[in-house]
Amino acid sequence: MLGFILRRTCLGVTVLILAVSTLYVLVQLAPGDPASAMLGPRATPAIKAEFAERLGLDQPMPVQIVKYLGSVAQGDLGTDLRSRRPVSEVLMAHLPHTVQLITAAMLLAAGLGIPLGCLAAVRRNGLFDRLIGLLSVSVIAVPSVIIAIYGMLLFSARLGWLPAIGAGEGGFGSTLHHLIMPAVAVGIGWVGYLARLVRASMIEVLSANYIRNARSFGLTEPRIISRYALRVAVAPTITVLGVGVGYMLGSAVFAEIVFARPGIGKLMYDAVILRNYPVTLGAVLASSALLIAATTAADILNAIIDPRFKEGQEQ
Repeated sequence: MLGFILRRTCLGVTVLILAVSTLYVLVQLAPGDPASAMLGPRATPAIKAEFAERLGLDQPMPVQIVKYLGSVAQGDLGTDLRSRRPVSEVLMAHLPHTVQLITAAMLLAAGLGIPLGCLAAVRRNGLFDRLIGLLSVSVIAVPSVIIAIYGMLLFSARLGWLPAIGAGEGGFGSTLHHLIMPAVAVGIGWVGYLARLVRASMIEVLSANYIRNARSFGLTEPRIISRYALRVAVAPTITVLGVGVGYMLGSAVFAEIVFARPGIGKLMYDAVILRNYPVTLGAVLASSALLIAATTAADILNAIIDPRFKEGQEQ
């Protein structure tokens, strides 16, 4: 198991390096240049050249990438061109808000999707199963940004139940209050995904031979499901949630913009608009690291729960 964990960790670091290198090139090839964006249209070519030299943008692209990766390895992500603060400091101020949002969205998805999927499988082809299927397709089909906008209009503007913007500054209660609508906007679609996935997986597990044997020994259906079927049926959702972090990060960008939440997504959006290269790269690096860490953790957890997963990865 230790060898498997080390291999997955090394693979994650390698993927992160390749992702950062690719994104560095894409950011540099984007239209415009930071000198014009930051210095304004009145800046002379000499001033722009000096600015580019200070950022190292006058060097060949491979040299820039190697130097940037070396700086990242030392914990130096550069300096915010606007506030003159270290990018790492800026990221640490915004990262917790995004982590809170993604965590809340995942808990919502798992907390509702898994039980609903199990109940739909147990009551297969019944009214409840069909209702869950209809609701699952409905929430999957609606984009998160639409849910965010209409949620704000209904629960904030009209009913006044929930705050419209911000992340809360008055302790846990205020933070949770401000987190409800963004978390629902990001995670509600994944409730539908997980419900459909767990339903299909549970139906397959309940038809397995060892479940039939358990029934033949006189075990009750709730005991069979909770003790034998649920663990196997839920295992695929771990991988799905690990990969789903990437999709949730994409949805979080829109949610943070709509709800003015000071997370990594909004920071990245503002940095791209302002052509703030160091912050853009730092935000992309943080998002990529979150995604790779989530998928790696999902693989390791799957290997712990089901050793067959580890054997399949090693073949």
